Amino acid sequence: MKNPLCTGFEDPKDITRRNFLNTFAMGLGGIALADMMNPLSAATEQGFPMGTHFAPKAKRVIYLFQSGGPSQLDLFDHKPRLNAEHGKELPDSVRNGQRLTGMSVNQASLPLAGSPFEFKQRGSSGATISDLMPHLSGVADDLCFIKSMHTEAINHGPGVTMMQTGSQFPGRPTMGSWLSHGLGSMNENLPSYVVLTTKEAKGQPLGSRYWGSGFLPGQHDGVRFRSDKDAVLYLNNPDGISRDGRRATIDHLEELHQYQMKKHSDPVLENQIQQYEMAFRLQASVPEVTDMSGESEATYKLYGEDARTPGTFAANCLLARRLAEKGVRFIQLFHSGWDGHSDLPKGIKNKTKQSDQASVALIKDLKSRGMLEDTLVVWGGEFGRTNYCQGKMTKDNFGRDHHPRSFTTWMAGGGVKPGYTHGRTDEYGYNIVQDPVHVHDFHATLLHLLGIDHERLTYKYQGRHFRLTDVHGHVVKEVLA
Repeated sequence: MKNPLCTGFEDPKDITRRNFLNTFAMGLGGIALADMMNPLSAATEQGFPMGTHFAPKAKRVIYLFQSGGPSQLDLFDHKPRLNAEHGKELPDSVRNGQRLTGMSVNQASLPLAGSPFEFKQRGSSGATISDLMPHLSGVADDLCFIKSMHTEAINHGPGVTMMQTGSQFPGRPTMGSWLSHGLGSMNENLPSYVVLTTKEAKGQPLGSRYWGSGFLPGQHDGVRFRSDKDAVLYLNNPDGISRDGRRATIDHLEELHQYQMKKHSDPVLENQIQQYEMAFRLQASVPEVTDMSGESEATYKLYGEDARTPGTFAANCLLARRLAEKGVRFIQLFHSGWDGHSDLPKGIKNKTKQSDQASVALIKDLKSRGMLEDTLVVWGGEFGRTNYCQGKMTKDNFGRDHHPRSFTTWMAGGGVKPGYTHGRTDEYGYNIVQDPVHVHDFHATLLHLLGIDHERLTYKYQGRHFRLTDVHGHVVKEVLA
Protein backbone atom coordinates (compact mmCIF):
# COMPACT_ATOMS: atom_id res chain seq x y z
CA MET A 1 0.00 0.00 0.00
CA LYS A 2 1.33 3.47 -0.95
CA ASN A 3 2.27 5.65 1.96
CA PRO A 4 -0.09 8.68 1.74
CA LEU A 5 2.48 10.95 3.34
CA CYS A 6 5.30 10.08 0.94
CA THR A 7 4.05 10.09 -2.64
CA GLY A 8 6.37 8.13 -4.89
CA PHE A 9 7.20 5.27 -2.50
CA GLU A 10 5.27 2.02 -2.72
CA ASP A 11 6.52 0.81 0.64
CA PRO A 12 7.58 2.75 3.77
CA LYS A 13 10.71 0.57 3.90
CA ASP A 14 11.85 2.26 0.65
CA ILE A 15 12.11 5.63 2.39
CA THR A 16 15.67 6.68 3.05
CA ARG A 17 16.94 10.10 4.04
CA ARG A 18 18.49 10.55 0.59
CA ASN A 19 15.34 9.44 -1.27
CA PHE A 20 13.10 11.64 0.84
CA LEU A 21 15.22 14.77 0.25
CA ASN A 22 15.52 13.94 -3.45
CA THR A 23 11.77 13.65 -3.88
CA PHE A 24 11.01 16.66 -1.70
CA ALA A 25 13.46 18.82 -3.70
CA MET A 26 11.93 17.72 -6.99
CA GLY A 27 8.50 18.69 -5.65
CA LEU A 28 9.67 22.21 -4.89
CA GLY A 29 11.30 22.33 -8.32
CA GLY A 30 8.00 21.35 -9.90
CA ILE A 31 6.21 24.17 -8.10
CA ALA A 32 8.83 26.67 -9.26
CA LEU A 33 8.67 25.32 -12.83
CA ALA A 34 4.88 25.65 -12.88
CA ASP A 35 5.14 29.30 -11.91
CA MET A 36 7.78 29.97 -14.55
CA MET A 37 5.81 28.24 -17.28
CA ASN A 38 2.73 30.34 -16.54
CA PRO A 39 4.16 33.73 -15.49
CA LEU A 40 0.95 35.69 -16.04
CA SER A 41 -0.96 33.56 -13.55
CA ALA A 42 1.27 34.59 -10.66
CA ALA A 43 3.05 37.73 -9.57
CA THR A 44 5.70 38.82 -7.14
CA GLU A 45 4.84 40.77 -4.03
CA GLN A 46 5.49 43.96 -6.00
CA GLY A 47 2.89 42.95 -8.57
CA PHE A 48 5.36 42.16 -11.37
CA PRO A 49 4.87 39.04 -13.53
CA MET A 50 6.84 36.04 -12.30
CA GLY A 51 10.27 35.84 -13.90
CA THR A 52 10.69 39.62 -14.13
CA HIS A 53 12.75 41.85 -11.86
CA PHE A 54 10.68 45.01 -12.36
CA ALA A 55 7.59 46.14 -14.23
CA PRO A 56 7.97 45.22 -17.93
CA LYS A 57 7.04 47.60 -20.72
CA ALA A 58 6.84 44.84 -23.33
CA LYS A 59 5.26 41.39 -23.13
CA ARG A 60 6.53 40.06 -26.42
CA VAL A 61 9.07 40.67 -29.21
CA ILE A 62 8.74 40.43 -32.98
CA TYR A 63 12.24 40.56 -34.45
CA LEU A 64 12.36 41.23 -38.21
CA PHE A 65 15.91 40.04 -38.81
CA GLN A 66 17.34 41.18 -42.15
CA SER A 67 20.06 38.62 -42.75
CA GLY A 68 23.05 39.64 -44.85
CA GLY A 69 23.67 43.16 -43.57
CA PRO A 70 21.41 45.92 -44.99
CA SER A 71 23.26 49.03 -46.19
CA GLN A 72 22.60 51.70 -43.59
CA LEU A 73 24.22 54.26 -45.92
CA ASP A 74 21.50 53.72 -48.54
CA LEU A 75 18.57 53.42 -46.13
CA PHE A 76 18.98 55.48 -42.96
CA ASP A 77 22.43 57.05 -42.40
CA HIS A 78 22.55 59.96 -44.84
CA LYS A 79 26.08 61.20 -45.62
CA PRO A 80 26.25 64.11 -48.10
CA ARG A 81 30.04 64.11 -47.90
CA LEU A 82 30.14 60.63 -49.45
CA ASN A 83 28.23 61.93 -52.45
CA ALA A 84 30.49 64.98 -52.67
CA GLU A 85 33.63 62.79 -52.64
CA HIS A 86 32.22 59.89 -54.65
CA GLY A 87 35.08 58.00 -56.29
CA LYS A 88 37.82 59.49 -54.14
CA GLU A 89 40.00 57.28 -51.96
CA LEU A 90 38.92 56.41 -48.41
CA PRO A 91 41.21 58.56 -46.22
CA ASP A 92 43.69 56.60 -44.10
CA SER A 93 42.78 58.84 -41.19
CA VAL A 94 39.19 57.55 -41.37
CA ARG A 95 39.99 53.86 -41.76
CA ASN A 96 42.81 54.11 -39.21
CA GLY A 97 44.14 50.67 -40.12
CA GLN A 98 40.93 48.89 -39.19
CA ARG A 99 40.37 45.33 -40.28
CA LEU A 100 38.87 44.58 -43.72
CA THR A 101 37.34 41.34 -44.95
CA GLY A 102 39.23 38.98 -47.23
CA MET A 103 37.02 40.18 -50.08
CA SER A 104 38.41 43.74 -50.19
CA VAL A 105 41.67 43.68 -48.22
CA ASN A 106 43.67 43.12 -51.41
CA GLN A 107 42.01 45.88 -53.43
CA ALA A 108 44.49 48.39 -54.76
CA SER A 109 41.94 51.15 -54.15
CA LEU A 110 39.05 51.76 -51.77
CA PRO A 111 36.97 54.42 -53.57
CA LEU A 112 34.20 56.12 -51.61
CA ALA A 113 30.68 55.31 -52.83
CA GLY A 114 27.96 57.87 -52.28
CA SER A 115 24.36 56.73 -52.20
CA PRO A 116 22.35 57.17 -55.43
CA PHE A 117 19.12 57.36 -53.44
CA GLU A 118 17.41 60.49 -52.17
CA PHE A 119 17.13 61.12 -48.44
CA LYS A 120 14.63 63.34 -46.69
CA GLN A 121 13.79 64.18 -43.12
CA ARG A 122 10.55 62.38 -42.30
CA GLY A 123 7.79 63.23 -39.86
CA SER A 124 7.98 65.78 -37.09
CA SER A 125 10.94 63.85 -35.64
CA GLY A 126 13.04 64.61 -38.72
CA ALA A 127 14.44 61.08 -39.05
CA THR A 128 16.44 60.64 -42.26
CA ILE A 129 15.07 57.79 -44.39
CA SER A 130 15.79 57.22 -48.07
CA ASP A 131 13.16 57.06 -50.77
CA LEU A 132 13.71 53.28 -50.90
CA MET A 133 11.36 53.04 -47.93
CA PRO A 134 8.28 55.19 -48.63
CA HIS A 135 6.07 53.20 -46.25
CA LEU A 136 8.54 53.42 -43.37
CA SER A 137 8.84 57.15 -43.97
CA GLY A 138 5.14 57.44 -43.17
CA VAL A 139 5.59 56.05 -39.64
CA ALA A 140 8.88 57.79 -38.81
CA ASP A 141 7.40 59.27 -35.64
CA ASP A 142 6.65 55.76 -34.30
CA LEU A 143 10.25 54.60 -34.73
CA CYS A 144 13.30 54.62 -32.50
CA PHE A 145 16.52 54.50 -34.52
CA ILE A 146 19.88 53.36 -33.20
CA LYS A 147 22.43 54.55 -35.76
CA SER A 148 25.47 53.62 -33.70
CA MET A 149 25.24 49.83 -33.45
CA HIS A 150 28.56 47.98 -33.64
CA THR A 151 29.93 44.46 -33.31
CA GLU A 152 33.25 42.58 -33.52
CA ALA A 153 32.00 40.07 -36.10
CA ILE A 154 33.01 40.79 -39.69
CA ASN A 155 31.59 37.73 -41.47
CA HIS A 156 28.03 36.42 -41.67
CA GLY A 157 28.20 33.24 -39.59
CA PRO A 158 29.82 34.85 -36.54
CA GLY A 159 27.81 38.04 -37.11
CA VAL A 160 24.38 36.40 -37.07
CA THR A 161 25.44 34.16 -34.19
CA MET A 162 26.61 37.20 -32.22
CA MET A 163 23.37 39.07 -32.81
CA GLN A 164 21.26 36.07 -31.82
CA THR A 165 23.27 34.72 -28.87
CA GLY A 166 25.70 37.40 -27.67
CA SER A 167 28.68 35.30 -28.77
CA GLN A 168 30.42 34.73 -32.10
CA PHE A 169 30.83 31.05 -31.25
CA PRO A 170 28.00 28.57 -31.85
CA GLY A 171 26.44 26.69 -28.97
CA ARG A 172 25.04 29.48 -26.81
CA PRO A 173 21.28 29.97 -26.27
CA THR A 174 19.55 32.48 -28.54
CA MET A 175 17.53 35.49 -27.37
CA GLY A 176 14.22 33.72 -27.73
CA SER A 177 15.51 30.74 -25.75
CA TRP A 178 16.68 32.99 -22.92
CA LEU A 179 13.25 34.62 -22.78
CA SER A 180 11.50 31.25 -22.84
CA HIS A 181 13.75 30.10 -19.99
CA GLY A 182 13.30 33.26 -17.95
CA LEU A 183 9.67 34.16 -18.57
CA GLY A 184 8.02 30.97 -19.78
CA SER A 185 5.04 30.84 -22.09
CA MET A 186 1.88 32.95 -22.29
CA ASN A 187 0.00 30.19 -24.15
CA GLU A 188 0.33 26.51 -23.29
CA ASN A 189 -0.95 25.48 -26.73
CA LEU A 190 1.82 27.17 -28.74
CA PRO A 191 5.59 27.42 -28.32
CA SER A 192 6.94 30.48 -26.53
CA TYR A 193 9.48 30.95 -29.36
CA VAL A 194 8.52 30.68 -33.04
CA VAL A 195 10.74 31.18 -36.10
CA LEU A 196 9.57 32.11 -39.62
CA THR A 197 11.91 32.17 -42.62
CA THR A 198 11.21 33.72 -46.00
CA LYS A 199 10.60 30.94 -48.51
CA GLU A 200 13.09 30.64 -51.38
CA ALA A 201 15.00 33.74 -50.27
CA LYS A 202 18.54 33.85 -51.60
CA GLY A 203 21.58 34.70 -49.53
CA GLN A 204 23.57 33.21 -46.69
CA PRO A 205 22.20 29.90 -45.38
CA LEU A 206 20.11 29.95 -42.21
CA GLY A 207 20.85 27.06 -39.87
CA SER A 208 18.79 25.90 -36.91
CA ARG A 209 21.58 26.96 -34.56
CA TYR A 210 20.38 30.54 -35.11
CA TRP A 211 17.26 29.67 -33.11
CA GLY A 212 18.62 26.88 -30.90
CA SER A 213 18.54 26.70 -27.12
CA GLY A 214 22.24 25.83 -26.78
CA PHE A 215 22.88 24.38 -23.33
CA LEU A 216 19.41 25.32 -22.05
CA PRO A 217 16.82 22.50 -21.92
CA GLY A 218 15.48 21.59 -25.37
CA GLN A 219 12.00 22.86 -24.58
CA HIS A 220 13.38 26.38 -25.13
CA ASP A 221 14.36 25.75 -28.76
CA GLY A 222 12.77 27.99 -31.35
CA VAL A 223 10.11 26.10 -33.30
CA ARG A 224 10.26 26.81 -37.01
CA PHE A 225 6.92 27.15 -38.79
CA ARG A 226 7.17 26.21 -42.46
CA SER A 227 4.98 27.57 -45.24
CA ASP A 228 3.71 24.24 -46.62
CA LYS A 229 0.94 21.90 -45.46
CA ASP A 230 3.13 20.65 -42.60
CA ALA A 231 3.85 23.88 -40.76
CA VAL A 232 5.81 21.94 -38.14
CA LEU A 233 7.67 18.84 -39.31
CA TYR A 234 6.55 15.45 -37.95
CA LEU A 235 3.65 17.04 -36.08
CA ASN A 236 0.82 15.31 -37.95
CA ASN A 237 -0.13 11.74 -37.15
CA PRO A 238 1.06 9.04 -39.56
CA ASP A 239 -1.55 7.38 -41.76
CA GLY A 240 -3.73 5.05 -39.73
CA ILE A 241 -3.06 6.76 -36.39
CA SER A 242 -6.01 8.63 -34.88
CA ARG A 243 -5.83 11.54 -32.45
CA ASP A 244 -7.32 9.33 -29.73
CA GLY A 245 -4.67 6.73 -30.44
CA ARG A 246 -1.93 9.35 -30.20
CA ARG A 247 -3.37 10.54 -26.86
CA ALA A 248 -3.40 7.00 -25.49
CA THR A 249 0.21 6.44 -26.63
CA ILE A 250 1.39 9.60 -24.88
CA ASP A 251 -0.48 8.65 -21.71
CA HIS A 252 1.17 5.23 -21.62
CA LEU A 253 4.60 6.75 -22.28
CA GLU A 254 4.08 9.15 -19.42
CA GLU A 255 3.20 6.27 -17.10
CA LEU A 256 6.49 4.60 -18.02
CA HIS A 257 8.37 7.86 -17.51
CA GLN A 258 6.77 8.43 -14.13
CA TYR A 259 7.70 4.90 -13.09
CA GLN A 260 11.30 5.59 -14.11
CA MET A 261 11.40 8.90 -12.27
CA LYS A 262 10.24 7.28 -9.05
CA LYS A 263 13.61 5.55 -8.99
CA HIS A 264 15.67 8.65 -9.78
CA SER A 265 15.06 12.08 -11.29
CA ASP A 266 15.92 12.55 -14.95
CA PRO A 267 15.64 16.10 -16.42
CA VAL A 268 15.99 14.74 -19.97
CA LEU A 269 13.04 12.42 -19.41
CA GLU A 270 10.96 15.22 -17.90
CA ASN A 271 11.74 17.38 -20.94
CA GLN A 272 10.63 14.57 -23.27
CA ILE A 273 7.28 14.33 -21.50
CA GLN A 274 6.74 18.06 -21.91
CA GLN A 275 7.70 17.89 -25.59
CA TYR A 276 5.25 15.06 -26.26
CA GLU A 277 2.47 16.98 -24.56
CA MET A 278 3.28 20.20 -26.44
CA ALA A 279 3.34 18.35 -29.78
CA PHE A 280 -0.10 16.90 -29.05
CA ARG A 281 -1.53 20.35 -28.29
CA LEU A 282 0.17 21.82 -31.38
CA GLN A 283 -1.75 19.41 -33.60
CA ALA A 284 -4.86 21.49 -32.93
CA SER A 285 -3.38 24.97 -32.37
CA VAL A 286 -0.96 25.23 -35.33
CA PRO A 287 -3.56 24.68 -38.10
CA GLU A 288 -5.76 27.28 -36.42
CA VAL A 289 -3.13 30.01 -36.14
CA THR A 290 -1.73 29.42 -39.65
CA ASP A 291 -5.14 29.47 -41.34
CA MET A 292 -5.34 32.91 -42.96
CA SER A 293 -8.73 32.40 -44.59
CA GLY A 294 -10.46 34.61 -42.06
CA GLU A 295 -8.30 37.66 -42.71
CA SER A 296 -10.11 40.57 -44.35
CA GLU A 297 -9.45 42.18 -47.72
CA ALA A 298 -8.46 45.34 -45.85
CA THR A 299 -5.74 43.38 -44.05
CA TYR A 300 -4.33 42.02 -47.29
CA LYS A 301 -4.39 45.50 -48.77
CA LEU A 302 -2.44 46.74 -45.74
CA TYR A 303 0.25 44.05 -45.95
CA GLY A 304 0.34 43.86 -49.75
CA GLU A 305 -0.52 41.17 -52.30
CA ASP A 306 2.53 39.12 -51.31
CA ALA A 307 0.77 38.38 -48.03
CA ARG A 308 -1.53 36.00 -49.91
CA THR A 309 1.45 33.78 -50.76
CA PRO A 310 2.58 31.61 -47.82
CA GLY A 311 6.25 31.93 -46.96
CA THR A 312 6.79 35.44 -48.29
CA PHE A 313 8.06 38.09 -45.91
CA ALA A 314 4.69 39.81 -46.07
CA ALA A 315 2.81 36.61 -45.23
CA ASN A 316 5.22 35.97 -42.35
CA CYS A 317 4.61 39.47 -40.98
CA LEU A 318 0.88 38.81 -40.99
CA LEU A 319 1.42 35.43 -39.34
CA ALA A 320 3.64 37.11 -36.74
CA ARG A 321 0.73 39.35 -35.75
CA ARG A 322 -1.52 36.30 -35.40
CA LEU A 323 1.08 34.50 -33.27
CA ALA A 324 1.47 37.59 -31.09
CA GLU A 325 -2.29 37.65 -30.55
CA LYS A 326 -2.15 34.02 -29.42
CA GLY A 327 0.48 34.75 -26.79
CA VAL A 328 3.75 33.69 -28.44
CA ARG A 329 6.46 35.57 -26.57
CA PHE A 330 9.30 35.75 -29.11
CA ILE A 331 8.65 35.68 -32.86
CA GLN A 332 11.65 35.85 -35.15
CA LEU A 333 11.41 36.45 -38.89
CA PHE A 334 14.54 35.74 -40.94
CA HIS A 335 14.58 37.61 -44.26
CA SER A 336 17.85 36.93 -46.09
CA GLY A 337 19.43 38.36 -49.25
CA TRP A 338 20.77 41.74 -48.06
CA ASP A 339 24.40 40.88 -48.85
CA GLY A 340 25.24 43.65 -51.33
CA HIS A 341 28.79 42.86 -52.45
CA SER A 342 27.94 43.74 -56.04
CA ASP A 343 25.08 45.31 -57.99
CA LEU A 344 23.91 46.90 -54.74
CA PRO A 345 21.56 49.55 -56.20
CA LYS A 346 19.45 46.91 -57.96
CA GLY A 347 19.61 44.40 -55.12
CA ILE A 348 18.60 46.79 -52.35
CA LYS A 349 15.64 48.03 -54.39
CA ASN A 350 14.36 44.45 -54.58
CA LYS A 351 14.83 43.84 -50.86
CA THR A 352 13.08 47.02 -49.78
CA LYS A 353 10.22 46.29 -52.18
CA GLN A 354 9.78 42.93 -50.42
CA SER A 355 10.04 44.24 -46.87
CA ASP A 356 9.05 47.92 -46.57
CA GLN A 357 5.26 47.71 -46.83
CA ALA A 358 4.91 44.55 -44.75
CA SER A 359 7.14 45.82 -41.92
CA VAL A 360 5.08 48.99 -41.65
CA ALA A 361 1.80 47.06 -41.99
CA LEU A 362 2.80 45.03 -38.94
CA ILE A 363 3.34 48.21 -36.92
CA LYS A 364 0.04 49.71 -38.04
CA ASP A 365 -1.84 46.46 -37.49
CA LEU A 366 -0.51 46.05 -33.96
CA LYS A 367 -1.23 49.70 -33.20
CA SER A 368 -4.83 49.46 -34.41
CA ARG A 369 -5.38 46.46 -32.12
CA GLY A 370 -3.87 48.15 -29.08
CA MET A 371 -0.92 45.73 -29.08
CA LEU A 372 1.99 47.94 -30.16
CA GLU A 373 2.43 49.46 -26.72
CA ASP A 374 3.40 46.09 -25.23
CA THR A 375 4.93 44.51 -28.36
CA LEU A 376 8.53 45.37 -29.21
CA VAL A 377 9.16 45.30 -32.98
CA VAL A 378 12.83 45.21 -34.01
CA TRP A 379 14.29 45.57 -37.54
CA GLY A 380 17.97 45.09 -38.38
CA GLY A 381 20.78 42.80 -39.53
CA GLU A 382 24.08 41.45 -38.23
CA PHE A 383 26.23 44.39 -39.39
CA GLY A 384 26.26 47.21 -41.94
CA ARG A 385 27.99 47.95 -45.24
CA THR A 386 31.15 49.88 -46.07
CA ASN A 387 31.27 53.44 -47.35
CA TYR A 388 33.72 52.36 -50.05
CA CYS A 389 33.14 50.25 -53.13
CA GLN A 390 34.00 46.58 -53.14
CA GLY A 391 35.16 45.51 -56.57
CA LYS A 392 34.77 47.60 -59.71
CA MET A 393 32.84 50.85 -59.57
CA THR A 394 30.96 52.10 -62.62
CA LYS A 395 28.74 55.11 -63.15
CA ASP A 396 25.57 53.24 -62.17
CA ASN A 397 26.84 50.27 -60.21
CA PHE A 398 28.91 49.38 -57.15
CA GLY A 399 29.02 47.01 -54.20
CA ARG A 400 29.65 47.42 -50.49
CA ASP A 401 31.54 45.04 -48.20
CA HIS A 402 30.69 44.05 -44.61
CA HIS A 403 31.09 46.81 -42.04
CA PRO A 404 30.84 45.93 -38.32
CA ARG A 405 32.06 49.33 -37.14
CA SER A 406 28.66 51.00 -37.47
CA PHE A 407 25.16 50.06 -38.59
CA THR A 408 21.53 50.93 -37.96
CA THR A 409 18.71 49.13 -36.17
CA TRP A 410 15.22 50.50 -35.58
CA MET A 411 12.59 49.56 -33.01
CA ALA A 412 8.94 50.41 -32.45
CA GLY A 413 6.47 49.98 -29.59
CA GLY A 414 7.23 47.98 -26.46
CA GLY A 415 8.39 50.90 -24.35
CA VAL A 416 10.95 52.52 -26.67
CA LYS A 417 10.98 56.25 -27.30
CA PRO A 418 9.07 57.03 -30.54
CA GLY A 419 10.40 59.62 -32.96
CA TYR A 420 13.91 59.38 -31.55
CA THR A 421 17.33 58.81 -33.15
CA HIS A 422 20.19 57.62 -30.98
CA GLY A 423 23.88 57.75 -31.92
CA ARG A 424 25.81 59.31 -34.77
CA THR A 425 28.57 58.34 -37.18
CA ASP A 426 31.24 60.54 -38.75
CA GLU A 427 30.81 62.46 -42.02
CA TYR A 428 31.91 59.40 -43.95
CA GLY A 429 29.61 56.97 -42.12
CA TYR A 430 32.59 54.85 -41.13
CA ASN A 431 33.18 55.38 -37.41
CA ILE A 432 30.83 56.12 -34.52
CA VAL A 433 31.36 59.55 -32.98
CA GLN A 434 28.47 59.68 -30.50
CA ASP A 435 26.69 57.17 -28.23
CA PRO A 436 28.00 53.79 -29.45
CA VAL A 437 25.71 50.80 -28.80
CA HIS A 438 27.33 47.37 -28.76
CA VAL A 439 25.35 44.20 -29.40
CA HIS A 440 25.60 43.43 -25.65
CA ASP A 441 24.08 46.84 -24.88
CA PHE A 442 21.29 46.14 -27.33
CA HIS A 443 20.54 42.80 -25.66
CA ALA A 444 20.63 44.36 -22.18
CA THR A 445 18.14 47.00 -23.33
CA LEU A 446 15.83 44.44 -24.94
CA LEU A 447 15.75 42.39 -21.74
CA HIS A 448 15.16 45.55 -19.69
CA LEU A 449 12.08 46.37 -21.75
CA LEU A 450 10.75 42.91 -20.86
CA GLY A 451 11.30 43.54 -17.15
CA ILE A 452 14.55 41.57 -16.85
CA ASP A 453 17.84 42.64 -15.30
CA HIS A 454 20.28 41.18 -17.84
CA GLU A 455 22.85 40.46 -15.12
CA ARG A 456 20.38 38.28 -13.19
CA LEU A 457 19.03 36.10 -16.01
CA THR A 458 21.66 33.34 -15.81
CA TYR A 459 22.07 29.60 -16.27
CA LYS A 460 24.81 27.48 -14.74
CA TYR A 461 26.59 25.28 -17.25
CA GLN A 462 29.90 23.45 -16.84
CA GLY A 463 30.58 25.26 -13.58
CA ARG A 464 29.98 28.77 -14.87
CA HIS A 465 26.95 31.06 -14.78
CA PHE A 466 26.19 32.19 -18.35
CA ARG A 467 23.94 35.00 -19.54
CA LEU A 468 22.89 36.53 -22.87
CA THR A 469 25.17 39.55 -22.36
CA ASP A 470 28.10 37.42 -21.15
CA VAL A 471 30.01 39.73 -18.75
CA HIS A 472 29.20 42.93 -20.64
CA GLY A 473 26.28 45.16 -21.57
CA HIS A 474 24.62 48.35 -20.38
CA VAL A 475 21.00 49.38 -20.76
CA VAL A 476 20.68 52.25 -23.24
CA LYS A 477 18.40 54.38 -21.09
CA GLU A 478 18.10 57.13 -23.69
CA VAL A 479 15.96 54.94 -25.97
CA LEU A 480 13.44 54.13 -23.24
CA ALA A 481 10.11 55.94 -23.35
